[in-house]
Amino acid sequence: MSDSSEKQTNFAPVTDAGAFDELVARSHDSPVVLFKHSTTCPISARAHHQMAKLPTGVGVPVSLVVVQRARELSRRVAEQTGIRHESPQAIILRNGQAVWSASHFDITAEAVEQAVRDNA
Repeated sequence: MSDSSEKQTNFAPVTDAGAFDELVARSHDSPVVLFKHSTTCPISARAHHQMAKLPTGVGVPVSLVVVQRARELSRRVAEQTGIRHESPQAIILRNGQAVWSASHFDITAEAVEQAVRDNA
């Protein structure tokens, strides 16, 4: 990737149902962090900044769904997790289930880091 901010921030783009299915499968081994981001929302920009601050020591990449580019995937995440769609939204998947979620101003690096640790 040529975008240096994505290299530095540990974001892994998720753009289709197959990639999401892989995340769900991977959640059986360790927690998966999924971040639904809107490129046009200032609150989402703030949450993106918080997600970028997650320490790499947490050990899991942030799987990024840009809602404007993957609307069907965003709907599928809501259907499969049972969590009503919002953006921005952070979801922790573990053992194929959503075990934690936050939206808007509740998305902080500290809260996500703690949720990952609680579900390791």
